[in-house]
Amino acid sequence: MNDALISLHNIGMTFQGRTVLHAISMDVKKGEIVTLIGPNGAGKTTLVRIVLGLQQASAGQRILTRGLRIGYMPQKLQVNGTMPLVVKRFLSLTGSKTADIKSALARTGVGKVIHSPVQSLSGGELQRVLLARALLKKPHLLVLDEPVQGVDASGQKELYQLITELRNENQCAVLMVSHDLHLVMASTDRVVCINQHVCCSGHPHTVKKHPAYLRLFGGDAGGLAVYTHQHDHSHDIHGHITPDQKEGK
Repeated sequence: MNDALISLHNIGMTFQGRTVLHAISMDVKKGEIVTLIGPNGAGKTTLVRIVLGLQQASAGQRILTRGLRIGYMPQKLQVNGTMPLVVKRFLSLTGSKTADIKSALARTGVGKVIHSPVQSLSGGELQRVLLARALLKKPHLLVLDEPVQGVDASGQKELYQLITELRNENQCAVLMVSHDLHLVMASTDRVVCINQHVCCSGHPHTVKKHPAYLRLFGGDAGGLAVYTHQHDHSHDIHGHITPDQKEGK
């Protein structure tokens, strides 16, 4: 086996006869940051659930290195507004000691919110608390689902920089889900573009230059940063694979 912490081989997932993922193969190696991108409905969340072991694939194989510890940062956190849950208590639910909680919060830059209600946190503070929670596992692999969700533009850049620093300090790997390749370009080593299948993978500067995804999403993608890929098939407006237009010529 190579030096991958986790490897996926020909992963497929079908729900009620509908194919969500098809023949996806990828790995994440120690010390690298891999960003998973794709349009809405591409299967990113399903693939992350398979990586985490929360969902069993319909086909294919998931291989973990022995003793792998995974820290997970979800895209969002739903907390009952009437429940008096402060940050310290929330993080203690992981079984962590107070000293470790303080250290993790300090490292993610939100040590001051330790006694604050979770519901009172700003978007940026909440994401940093969730990142601290993931770090409490002392992970070999960080899985971050849209880590800058609800964070303003300046805060997004700072958070991506922090993620890179944490990777460098801990020599862990990072698997990150994002819709915005432009923002993460300086913070990722490799991009894997999926749309039910792997459309392409490689360095973000290379992925960014391909025209097919721009054709799918339009010139400016509604103001969002876009990414592209190149392959031997096309997609309809819903992202489904269409027959090769060259056939029959």
